[in-house]
Amino acid sequence: MPEIDDDLWEQLRAAARDARDLAYAPYSNHPVGAAAITADGRIVTGSNVENASIGVTLCAECSMVGDLVRTGQPGDRGRLVAFACVGPNPGPLLPCGRCRQLLWEHGGADLIVDRAGGPVPLSFLLPDGFGPDQLPGGVDE
Repeated sequence: MPEIDDDLWEQLRAAARDARDLAYAPYSNHPVGAAAITADGRIVTGSNVENASIGVTLCAECSMVGDLVRTGQPGDRGRLVAFACVGPNPGPLLPCGRCRQLLWEHGGADLIVDRAGGPVPLSFLLPDGFGPDQLPGGVDE
């Protein structure tokens, strides 16, 4: 398990900025980048990818979870431990409710999320969140 210290937060924020610089945001002009570290030490990233229909835009967090799954090992895709997201303005950007649920699925209540007031567990941002453990039968890979 990686140590979550100031150096790691800077590394995640830099990775999120790099991902943001690759975003496709011609409609909103609001590029977003996301980065997280996994329990096995991988850094995964993603950027938003907009679409002319707007409603099917891919959030940076969704793109990042795609990277998590794509780079993981079958049967063990990895678990998110700490997460940072940035937009075009200075400072951290918090994920929307839909993306908080997505992050819960792959990081759980204890995923540490960067925010302006200091990092907090995802359970602080999504009280009473739920995951596969609350579904009958859970999830099989």
